[in-house]
Amino acid sequence: MATAYKNLSDYDPDQVPDASGMRFGIVVSEWNSEITSKLKDGAYDTLIRHGAKPENIVVCYVPGSFELIYGAKLLADTINPDAVIGLGCVIRGETPHFDYVCSGVTQGFATLNVKGTIPFIFGLLTNDTMQQSIDRAGGIHGNKGDEAAITAIKMIRLSCNFK
Repeated sequence: MATAYKNLSDYDPDQVPDASGMRFGIVVSEWNSEITSKLKDGAYDTLIRHGAKPENIVVCYVPGSFELIYGAKLLADTINPDAVIGLGCVIRGETPHFDYVCSGVTQGFATLNVKGTIPFIFGLLTNDTMQQSIDRAGGIHGNKGDEAAITAIKMIRLSCNFK
């Protein structure tokens, strides 16, 4: 559903599983850090609010959104998390670079999900303007980081149902 019709931070907390025994990796792009730091704060705070322990959340940073793919794979291979959340922000510019980066990151996370054994959560903002990004990083449309954290918790619970 389009964000214009749904706040990214609006969810029923009673429908979110307890995260107290879950382990998370969060990989954050440093590019557009004024946005991505807010996404990271939203994800981290939401995980804690739902019972995750700080020592079970590892945050690492990569230079840009394209590097989220490698960072997510590295976290998965080294810290043994139950899920990895990738957070980034790409804002359309005057060249096709936006399209290549967004497509590459999307395909990279899709591949990680198909080939991996844990969920890799796609928390990439792909907006036309800085204002749209601000609106989705704690602004009028909520925080994509919150949504990514809730998705991670629910996907871990789903995967536990099949083990």
